[in-house]
Amino acid sequence: MLTARNIENTLKKKGSAKKAKASAWFFKTKKGEYGYGDVFYGVTVPEEWRVARKYCDMPLAELQKLFNHKVHECRLTALFILVDQYKRAGNLEKKKIVSFYLKNTKRINNWDLVDSSAPYILGDYLINHSLAGGKKILYKLAKSKNMWERRIAIIASGAFIQISEFTHVLAISEILLNDKEDLLHKACGWMLREVGKKDIRVLEKFLSQNTSIMPRTMLRYAIEKFPEQKRRRYMALGKTAY
Repeated sequence: MLTARNIENTLKKKGSAKKAKASAWFFKTKKGEYGYGDVFYGVTVPEEWRVARKYCDMPLAELQKLFNHKVHECRLTALFILVDQYKRAGNLEKKKIVSFYLKNTKRINNWDLVDSSAPYILGDYLINHSLAGGKKILYKLAKSKNMWERRIAIIASGAFIQISEFTHVLAISEILLNDKEDLLHKACGWMLREVGKKDIRVLEKFLSQNTSIMPRTMLRYAIEKFPEQKRRRYMALGKTAY
């Protein structure tokens, strides 16, 4: 049966206490860390994908139960299913899935959950379809008090890079220049690096305007593919503190 309980039981059986402990460390679940309170069964991502494929037609009402689940793998498997459903859906169903996704952004609460879903659902939809509020939703998320919604904004905007549309990545990166979260600096730097792969002139123009005020992590990620001497020059021009 296509129920959340069946997925929960399946994932629990596939879990490993050793991997659960390692995942809790890797995803920073201690008090004061970004993943505080998250719980793991200890299931590998390939195993989660296999479960997702088995339950690929699960209704949204059951997926909602997985989104609400305290266990990380339940939420990630739900997102794998949702991405697959989105890819197979028609226009009306895609809109319904995107609305469902946006309703659950606060449950998409770790970097792997965001990165596995934001560009493939929200980003893709904004490229190809109209949505209430249009692309303003990206900027609303970018200014959210919730760090995961801010990460959704920058990662979803990365979908536009594939069509050589850089406006949203650059604008959201500017919004997040003063963000206090290192995970946001990494995400912005990553997306800026992808812009550079498409058009190095666009990246270098952004750097010429922002290098001196960019968080060093963001700058380091953005220039990662530059020749060593060029990287050193940019790092020397950057902020002196993290």
